[in-house]
Amino acid sequence: MTRNIITRRHCLAGLAAGFSLSTLQPAWAASSELSFDELYSSFSALGLEFSDKVKQMTGQKIGIQGFMAPPLKAEAQFFVLTQIPMALCPFCSTDADWPDNIMVVYLDRKQTFTDPNQRIEARGVLERGSWTDPETGFVSQLRLREARFSTV
Repeated sequence: MTRNIITRRHCLAGLAAGFSLSTLQPAWAASSELSFDELYSSFSALGLEFSDKVKQMTGQKIGIQGFMAPPLKAEAQFFVLTQIPMALCPFCSTDADWPDNIMVVYLDRKQTFTDPNQRIEARGVLERGSWTDPETGFVSQLRLREARFSTV
């Protein structure tokens, strides 16, 4: 009987210790991930409005999972990350038409592109606001800079 009490105590102590350790995580550890559902807070006559989370994380290194849209050319240092797999790159002519489920990823170095049906995680510095790439003319609302990606 003593053996069961000790085992129980050890289990309870272990659970309590595990719980207290998980609550001691730094704030950035929990908030450094972003999902496509968290990008915008509302749609209005003026267009998409960025969520508070995006506003708070702008300028920080974040991670987001999605799918790589087929690139425009074989060798590029950017791609479009999409919420769902796409057969074509979802380029837009203006930021007024900007879809709410894509993000441009500017790589810090060249990487080999991956299958558009393979889930990836992109990590980089989050930028927001309308910006036109001078090289491609591509207009974006959200971007990751100095980014890298890996398969999930």
